[in-house]
Amino acid sequence: MKYRSAFSAILLAGLSAPVWSAAEVEVKWEDPDSFTDVKPANESRGGFQKRTFNALEEYFAELAESLPDGQKWSVTVTNLDLAGQVWPSSFVGFGSSAGTDIRLIKEIDIPRIAFSYTLTDASGETIKSADVNIKDMGFMDGLARKRHRDNLAYEKEMIREWFNEEMTDVVVKQ
Repeated sequence: MKYRSAFSAILLAGLSAPVWSAAEVEVKWEDPDSFTDVKPANESRGGFQKRTFNALEEYFAELAESLPDGQKWSVTVTNLDLAGQVWPSSFVGFGSSAGTDIRLIKEIDIPRIAFSYTLTDASGETIKSADVNIKDMGFMDGLARKRHRDNLAYEKEMIREWFNEEMTDVVVKQ
């Protein structure tokens, strides 16, 4: 999926604000059926995967808003392991309704993501690229805990911390 974020609509609306464009982002999910844990609690696996992938693609696009216009950030996700584990609710003592599962978050079930990325300039020349394998062993102690309404808060916080550290030399907008 490709994203392009531009604030030219602000200018068209007659507001005087700077016009910024973000880097183009392309996110690919390589063999998602083999990912460690993208399991739903109470919805279809396909629907949950699609919703999860879309939310993370949007988050990568949000991060790219701070990259210079004309650059392209290509990300290929090779593994995802969401925080916690999915358990039948009857197993963890929350009732015995058939088909109701819950994602139980414990400190031992840390979020992880593996991906490769390439950041290129407008001419297609590589600025940065790497294979990335990140995990957050202290995920329950961070800021994400305060954003409990976002089902992917732990994963997004982990990616944001990596991005802020890895892309600091190319970020132009804060």
